[in-house]
Amino acid sequence: MGVHFCSRSQGKTMITIRKAEDRGHANHGWLDSHHTFSFADYFDPKHTQFRALRVLNEDRVSGGQGFGLHPHRDMEIISYVVSGVLQHQDTIGNRALMKAGDVQRISAGTGIRHSEYNASPVEPVHFLQIWITPDRRGVKPDYAEKSFRAIEPGRLHLIASRTGHTNSIPIHQDAEVYVAKLTAGEAIGHHFAPHRSGWVQVIEGEIEVDVKTLGPGDGAAISGEERLGVRSVRDAHFLLFDLA
Repeated sequence: MGVHFCSRSQGKTMITIRKAEDRGHANHGWLDSHHTFSFADYFDPKHTQFRALRVLNEDRVSGGQGFGLHPHRDMEIISYVVSGVLQHQDTIGNRALMKAGDVQRISAGTGIRHSEYNASPVEPVHFLQIWITPDRRGVKPDYAEKSFRAIEPGRLHLIASRTGHTNSIPIHQDAEVYVAKLTAGEAIGHHFAPHRSGWVQVIEGEIEVDVKTLGPGDGAAISGEERLGVRSVRDAHFLLFDLA
């Protein structure tokens, strides 16, 4: 799976905390990026990926800066904007301005080139860049976007899935990606089908998972759980991945 399990274990149940400060870090001046898994010049053999979750980067891009046109193949690339405005352009004709709560998905397939820039000359843009390995190669490149700005606090909202059910964006993998916002003291649960695993990534605030407190940038790998409970210690914003 690419993750070294080092925390508590009860039978086959394992929950591993990946602290924010233990992630890879690259500061290029215009880009401040933290890497949960090995990426670019950062390599850690204990943290290469988790199931189909290959990249989970937390990026902050300075005003007027960004990633120039560059290629990808055979990867499902999801961007979730936390704050600011992200400007997208690609070689299959798509242009977009993504704001806080917006989600975009690029199915790179046989090949696509795209650029992502901070649309503001002054304010930084903060977003999560997620790569999921597809379940088949060589698909036709595709792009999709949806807004989840108006999500209801206190529950999980599906933003990406294989079938695109519940108004989520379809992806080429047996994976589900959820976003949630909880006020302090709220608790929610998620059921995992047999043989599936999960990853929780905190964006803002603090949550409690298996009596472990996770803060901004912290993550947790979950295996062998049927039911996951998450409680907010203080107002929180996080992603949950349900992976085959």
